[in-house]
Amino acid sequence: MARTAVVIGAGISGLSAAIGLHRKGWQVTVLERVAAFRPVGAGLVLQANGLRCLDALGLGAVVREQGHDDVSGGVRRLDGRWLARIEAGGPERILGTSAIGIHRAALHEILLAALPAGVVVTGAEVRAVTTDGAVSYQNQDGPVQVNADLVVGADGIHSRVRKLLWPEAAAPVPIGVTAWRGVTPAWDGDLVVAISWGRGEEFGIVPLIDGRVYWYAAVNAAPGGSAADGPARVRARFANWHDPIPALIAATGSVLRDDLACLDKPLRTYVKGRVALLGDAAHPMTPNLGQGANQALEDALILASVAHRPDGLTAFDRQRRPRSQQVAKASRTIGRFGQQLDNPIAVAARNTIMRLTPPQLALRSMARYADWRPPPLADQA
Repeated sequence: MARTAVVIGAGISGLSAAIGLHRKGWQVTVLERVAAFRPVGAGLVLQANGLRCLDALGLGAVVREQGHDDVSGGVRRLDGRWLARIEAGGPERILGTSAIGIHRAALHEILLAALPAGVVVTGAEVRAVTTDGAVSYQNQDGPVQVNADLVVGADGIHSRVRKLLWPEAAAPVPIGVTAWRGVTPAWDGDLVVAISWGRGEEFGIVPLIDGRVYWYAAVNAAPGGSAADGPARVRARFANWHDPIPALIAATGSVLRDDLACLDKPLRTYVKGRVALLGDAAHPMTPNLGQGANQALEDALILASVAHRPDGLTAFDRQRRPRSQQVAKASRTIGRFGQQLDNPIAVAARNTIMRLTPPQLALRSMARYADWRPPPLADQA
């Protein structure tokens, strides 16, 4: 008789875990609270570790077809002066596979299509979870209760599973940074890919395969601002930055706004009984290393590869918690050194260090977090 798994949350980590478990012979149900999927989010960068996970799931080729390979870039000041330049192909030379930019909605569609019909149940609002695998949820037909050999909490930074079963855990806390994200229509202007720094400010540019451009902006700010004034505020804040930043913002219709948060007090375990937490439910991190989605994919691969073992969840926690928390801590530190620096003397020192650091050394320092290989994932346990 097939082992059963209930995955709570149909985001990147939840769908990836469901695909891996399904390939290992599990009977999987994915519960998603939204009634219907629609294209949401902006862009993300899949680094070598994330792409290798997708390769292990059998999806690497189709993801690469819908992604844009990394191009030359680096770090600039807000006036456009270069602090560090990196030639295209640098990550591939170091790690054996390039990084790619992809729209989150495109990746989500690929993951959804990899699961059989009926696996994902939408409009399912989870009400209760127990450590022995009982899950209660509400859908349009009324309350439902299921029992599973494995429950996967992949329901994001404000995870209900974490709140229910980890009541002692601290909630994610705002870090004092507001971020905006947008995707332009097809872009036919000049485009130089870079991360640009000001004082307590950052702007990043990532091209997508269909000619559109994903961009993000981050500034030091107290949490709680209005989402309604997001587009106007970001346009005003970056109006005097180097080209094409003002034009990219002006060309964007819908802008997403978030107050960034992370777990400054890491969880002591990702596992309780038959329940495991993945992705942002387990280790919400700042975006400064671009590792959020990639760490979620690592979680999914490791869980699928060990869950069938008698000590499977213990092994999952032992393998994933130290690495994911190390990456989260490094991302937080890099944010403090980069985007969040506001003092003029500290900013000048940071810029000098960047100019004097050999580009290959800087690239290798960042790439080490992506230098990870998943275990092979056979179709059956």
